[in-house]
Amino acid sequence: MEYLLQLAASPAAWVALATLVVMEIVLGIDNLIFISILTNKLPKQYQQKARRIGIGMALILRLALLSTIAFIVQLTAPVIEILGQAFSWKDMILIAGGLFLVWKATTEIHHSMDPAPEDPKTATSTVTLGFAAAIGQILMLDMVFSIDSIITAVGMTEHLPIMVIAVVVSVLVMLFAAEPLAKFINDNPTVVMLALGFLIMIGMTLIAEGFGAHVPKGYVYAAMAFSAGIEVLNMLSRRAKQKKLNAAA
Repeated sequence: MEYLLQLAASPAAWVALATLVVMEIVLGIDNLIFISILTNKLPKQYQQKARRIGIGMALILRLALLSTIAFIVQLTAPVIEILGQAFSWKDMILIAGGLFLVWKATTEIHHSMDPAPEDPKTATSTVTLGFAAAIGQILMLDMVFSIDSIITAVGMTEHLPIMVIAVVVSVLVMLFAAEPLAKFINDNPTVVMLALGFLIMIGMTLIAEGFGAHVPKGYVYAAMAFSAGIEVLNMLSRRAKQKKLNAAA
């Protein structure tokens, strides 16, 4: 208790908490975009349940990883060397997660460009398998993003309570933002393609990080913000043209 009171009275601790909360929320955006796109592919009655399960598991994974900080720190130690390049468990997890993101986003783009016809006879089994597959894919990416999130937290502060609060706050923000983001993506089809492009870029960034090429996150998120800004202008332009057509009609 005395330790917690000392932290609460420390301005440096509050600065560290605010900084870490912002970092965790930013890192959670990647996870949330993936969850939103994936759950929007499910039937309406399954979407909210899948989002809550995905975000809930993200919280559980992050808190579980925080309880094994000593183990998480060891994940950055080299365990294998290939052609003179050393890889840690973290590197291999990031590479695997990046490859999965690139594959998934590319598959979704292909499906959007050339959708396969649905067979009514197999609709029920497709829904069940689709829900299970969606949860499995969300959990896999939750693990990748959780490890990246916790390693970031460990690198920014040594105080466990600060890490726990930051993680819980960031996941709560994800929970409240999930429904509006999923609805926005679903209502604006062109945004889906943009978000899938973001996932490819994020996946390539994870792969590069796994191979030891550090990519400043600021550059990645600046590119995402710029692209999103252009898309907002396109949306406003389309709405303005539609209003003129309606007025003329």
